[in-house]
Amino acid sequence: MKTKEKKIGLIVTGHGIFATGLTNSVRQIVGMPEDYVPIDYRESDSLEDISKKMIDALNVLKTCDEILVLCDLIGGVPFKTAVKIGSSYQNLEVVGGVNLGMLIEINLTRVFVKNVKELAEVAIEIGREQIVRFNFSFGKKLYK
Repeated sequence: MKTKEKKIGLIVTGHGIFATGLTNSVRQIVGMPEDYVPIDYRESDSLEDISKKMIDALNVLKTCDEILVLCDLIGGVPFKTAVKIGSSYQNLEVVGGVNLGMLIEINLTRVFVKNVKELAEVAIEIGREQIVRFNFSFGKKLYK
């Protein structure tokens, strides 16, 4: 008997229009993700506003078995809000420090992981791999 695949929803949040910007980039590169909600924390938003946006996003994703929240900064208001609200959910993980490469790969690989905890670990690994410094000296030697 085939087991039901877990459906993992994604929430991306950050300061300003960070979430909207990442979403537009993801859409341009791989298309619009399913079971995905971006949340912008604008300068004019209160703590109550960001909390309501987070709860609304969770309600949009209520058909998902588990949810991964990806935030721009560890310790920022969107991160703290996700942690506070997420603490009452069993199958929710929060990761800080999202970047575009991480988001694209997580969106494409989330159907292949066992659960949201594994997806969070993969997100952290991918995020680290996406940060590099180009060595111009090595590059020049390579192309001479």
